[in-house]
Amino acid sequence: MTYAKARPVYDADSHIMEIPGWLERHADPDVLEHLPPLGLSKAGTATHDTIQRAVTVAQERAANGARVENVVAGPKGWSAPGAFDSAERSKALDDLGFAQQLVFSTFAGGQYLRHDDLDVRYGGVRAHNRALGTFCASDPRLLAVGQVSLADTGRAVAAIKEGVADGCKAFWIPATPAGERSPGHNELDPVWQTLCDLHVPFMLHVGPNSLLVPKQYLNNGKPLPPDIVGGGENLRVRDFMALAFAPQMFLTSLVFDGVFERFPSLRGGVIELGAGWVPEFLRTLDTSQKIFKRSDPQVAALSLRASDYIRRQVRFTPFPGEDIGRMIRDAGPELFLFSSDYPHPEGTDDPIGRFEHRLRDIDEPTKEQFYSRNFQYMMNA
Repeated sequence: MTYAKARPVYDADSHIMEIPGWLERHADPDVLEHLPPLGLSKAGTATHDTIQRAVTVAQERAANGARVENVVAGPKGWSAPGAFDSAERSKALDDLGFAQQLVFSTFAGGQYLRHDDLDVRYGGVRAHNRALGTFCASDPRLLAVGQVSLADTGRAVAAIKEGVADGCKAFWIPATPAGERSPGHNELDPVWQTLCDLHVPFMLHVGPNSLLVPKQYLNNGKPLPPDIVGGGENLRVRDFMALAFAPQMFLTSLVFDGVFERFPSLRGGVIELGAGWVPEFLRTLDTSQKIFKRSDPQVAALSLRASDYIRRQVRFTPFPGEDIGRMIRDAGPELFLFSSDYPHPEGTDDPIGRFEHRLRDIDEPTKEQFYSRNFQYMMNA
């Protein structure tokens, strides 16, 4: 019996745990020399020695034909089965029983996404998308999530097209302004058009670009506590409280700048950024539209209620500890997706069990939306 049992489950968030050299093996020579090394400081106590031990254990499991079982409750990070080995990841999926799984990178973006040289930035994007496409290529259940920067429209379009050719099924876009432009700027329309033409969604995901707490708020006269995984660059309590700010600003721009109006077939996911904030966000969108359509021509030009663009085009993953039943009752069943975050520890050792506890009063057709149909809709399946 698999972890998912008889229920079809589609997982909207999982990860590869990169090992040193993962990105570099897929980088073009002119980019390779400019890429900084894989930054692992935010992994806390993990070190290169820890990773090497995990690699050795994985090799021993493969050589001995060891069974991969009960992975959801087992070790996390690099020690988890299939964390960085694609063949073993397929075995882990056999045990999990998930029909499909979106696969995001964990650390690689730090090597290039903030690089001032756009040749290096987009060269890193190209290497990342090749690498993740290769990881997922041997198993159709694994869906590679490429990355793309919106800093340069032409390069972004080229990166998406090349990424799709390399096997990417969705694209992670930083939840930030596009340089000095709104993500809803009409100069970026070719990016959204390309995603529509290729039937691939965009993804917003937790990461350094979504941590918006000014450093001054951390200066409270006390020693800085370790982050959630024991290191120095991951989530702390103030970051967690502010996680919703970045996706709200990004989606607000796409609504009121008319991107969703111009591209009604565009799909998107908001992943590992929580979802308890979504019902009130939708109400605030509608309140803002009602107030500002009198003074803002762009708001007045929208043909739908503002929240209906989100309902039509965006889906969200709640954290396992959030009350998904309340969210569904408050905002509707079409908005929310299951995710495991495997093999990250934040996904817990029983995400389905935690969600089921909150779904105990929800009917089976609605549960089916949460576990499968909303994912399929988002992915244009």
